Order: sequence, then C-alpha cells, then structure tokens
Amino acid sequence: MANKWRSGRLDKLGSAIFSEVAEWKAEARRQGADVIGLDIGSPDRPPAAEVMETLSAACLRPEFYRYPGTDGSAKFRETAARWFARRFGVELDPDRELLSLMGTQDGLAHLALAVTNPGDCALLPDPGYPVYQAGLAVAGVEPVLMPLTEPHGYLPDFDAIPDEVWNKAKFMLLNYPSNPLSATADLAFFEKAVDIARRRNVLLVHDNAYSEMAFDGFRPPSVLEVPGAFDVAVEFHSLSKSFHLAGGRIGFAVGNRDALDALRALKSNIDFGVFLPVQEAAAAAMERDMARPEPVSALYERRRDRFVRALREEGWMIPFPKATMFVWAPLPAGWTSRAFSRELLAATGVASVPGNAFGSRGEGYVRLALVEEEERLEEAARRIGRFLREHEPR
Repeated sequence: MANKWRSGRLDKLGSAIFSEVAEWKAEARRQGADVIGLDIGSPDRPPAAEVMETLSAACLRPEFYRYPGTDGSAKFRETAARWFARRFGVELDPDRELLSLMGTQDGLAHLALAVTNPGDCALLPDPGYPVYQAGLAVAGVEPVLMPLTEPHGYLPDFDAIPDEVWNKAKFMLLNYPSNPLSATADLAFFEKAVDIARRRNVLLVHDNAYSEMAFDGFRPPSVLEVPGAFDVAVEFHSLSKSFHLAGGRIGFAVGNRDALDALRALKSNIDFGVFLPVQEAAAAAMERDMARPEPVSALYERRRDRFVRALREEGWMIPFPKATMFVWAPLPAGWTSRAFSRELLAATGVASVPGNAFGSRGEGYVRLALVEEEERLEEAARRIGRFLREHEPR
C-alpha cells in the first residue's frame, strides 16, 4: 500500500544505497561475519586530544547553551578566515565572505533552494556525490550531468556543453579532490572554470571538502585563488575529514557575498547554527593546524599505499588514488557494481559502495573507504583476493 504521507520529492532524491548497505552489514553481522566497513567515509579516529578537551570544557559553560546564530560565532569565523589565508593565501572578510555550516552537506543540500527558482537547471558532475542531485530535486531544479571520464582526467569538458544549457543554467558544481573519483584539479583548471562561469553568467560552486587529503606532495588549490573568483564563485569546506570532526557537523562556505547572503537568509529560517562548543572545538582544531601542522593526508597516504599494494598482490590491479579517503576501483569483467558489492559483503564481510550510487557513469566500479587501520585494510585485501579467485570467469 502506498504511503499517502510520503512526498513525491523523495522519489527524486536518488539512490538509497547507503541505507541499503547498512542493512547488508547488519545481516552479515547477524550471520556471524567480522565486518570490515569500507563503505561510509566516516573517519575512524577521533580529533586531537586538545580539541576534545576544548569541546569538553566548552560544554560546561552555561552561556554556550543559547541559540548560536546562523552566521557562526565571531571566534569561529575569524579563526576560519585566518586558517584560509594561511592555507590558500586568500584574505576573507569573516563577516560577509564566510558562513558557518552544519557540515558541507548542509550547505550543498540547501544551496539550490537559496540561489535558484523552480525550472532552472544546474550542471553537476557524473559520477558525483549524491547530495548534489538531492538538493536539486528538493528545489525543483533540473540536473544537467557533466560526464567525468578517465581519458579526460575526470575533468568536465566545458566546450561540450551546449549553448542552450549554459543559457538556462544557474550554477555549475565542481568537486576536486573528488568524491568518489579521488581525482584532483590544478589551479590552471580552476582558471578555466572561473573564466567560463564569468562568460556564461553562472555561479561556480566548488565542494572542497577534501582539500587537506591529497597525496604525493600535491596541495589542492582553492578556486578563490583565481583572480576575480569572488565575483562568480563560492566554495565549501569541511572539518569532518580534515580534522576528524565528522560527528561535530561543522564546516563553512566562503566566496561571493550575494550567494552567501542568499544561503544565510534561507538557513536563518531553518536552523539557528552550530552548537557553540562544537564551534570552539573547530576553532581549536584550526589553531592547532596553523601552529603545528600534522596533515591528515599523511595518514591516508600510508593507508592508500598499503591497501592498494595488498590488493595488487592479490591480483586486482587498481590505480593508486591521488587524493581523498577513497579508492575508486574498476571491477573485473562480468560484474555489475551492485552485484559485486552485495556478494563481496555476503561472502567476505568487506563492505563497499556500488559505483552506480554516484551516477550512471559509476557503473562498473565500487568505492572503498580507507577508514580502518592498516592491518585491517590488508586483511580486507586478502579477503577480496580470495573472493576474486573463487569467482574467476570459467
């Protein structure tokens, strides 16, 4: 029987595969499996001890139990602006060019409601993070997908987008380093993106949640490093992955004042901001990073190296990701993404996410998250190797 209380919008939100994989894991555990969860990109380590101590102390301050306000505390915004200037060499006005968020997903999910009208369209990456399309579905905005392919370096081909799409598009969303592709983009690419956004009169939205998680010496840039980018661009940053504060739900948006004003106006009617002790902890994390940098990328690069090498030793010749906490793994011939992910978990206890959860061009891949310690990742690789040998084409 149909649920008469269910909005039709929910049917447009895309894949519910993350909930489904959670059910698969629960079933595997009921069957006695030792599950190695490489599905959800949630950091397995806590933040630094002094960050937790700051949070703990702040929770005992009575004045921190008032409504925090949508903008974010002055301390959080000023610290984030200083961190941004140190990291990217870009000065921000913390009052007009920086807005606190309940994680980047909060801002990205609400952005279309704030800057578009029903019937507009927006350009999205394919494959891309599911919340991008979910935000458009709620806002009544049509997604136009930009194919990201390996031969093109997983970068969009702006010249292939028809004039009629550009004329209708309200914004274009990019994500580098990329989830799920683990691809990167250099400043020259962002210069092209800013140029075309200006010429086509679209807002350039950059999800930079993995800015601190690139490997082999590469330091991802901010789109705001491009001269003139503030005229056409906003960028989203997260403390979830970079500082192990995923459960704190805190991030920030920076860039174009008009776009941030629109998002601020929407959010001021929806929420009253991030719990003040969490903002104190986030500020402490950024202060610590500025004083004694210990980039989280080093942890995930070690995990990447050991996991991918172990998988290659087992015969699965997957590429080394350039960034993020994810491995984007092409499947052996004969498998669909969903079948591989489901059967791998049932047979071995190793949980992954089917690639088609991120769009049609994700079919033929699975995403594996580097969210276990190195020994567990190597154990996962051994289990996967046995699975592949047992399921070789005959």
